[in-house]
Amino acid sequence: MTEQTITKVQDEIIEEFGVFDDWLDKYNYLIELSETLPILDEKDKKPEYLIEGCQSKVWLKAEMEDGRINFYADSDAIITKGIVSLLVKVLSGRKPEEIIDTDLYFIDRIGLKENLSPTRSNGLLSMVRQMKLYALAYQAKSKKN
Repeated sequence: MTEQTITKVQDEIIEEFGVFDDWLDKYNYLIELSETLPILDEKDKKPEYLIEGCQSKVWLKAEMEDGRINFYADSDAIITKGIVSLLVKVLSGRKPEEIIDTDLYFIDRIGLKENLSPTRSNGLLSMVRQMKLYALAYQAKSKKN
């Protein structure tokens, strides 16, 4: 199986969301997506993995393996869990540079930002920022070695 590019994964997400005409259906799809998120071990639900700026609790853990970052996440809110599952789907398994340099255009194209409450929208930005910070940290660490 060949690896999909970030662009291809984002385009697939846009296509998946394009099937739905109204936001209620899109919210229901986000709820379905929340069930696809790999389970974050209870021992990893620690304060250091909590994302600041989210109304609900969101844990995000990153691990570097073979030059690629894998993200693991969970949330106590089902819509938020669906949102973070999209970010994990797009960014997990990527090199730090890819994560840092990518434009997450799918967020605007599926109408996510304008259809979230201001607090959820801030939380989404916090999740993206945290994922990029992990990538920067791993990139800096790998340059030292």
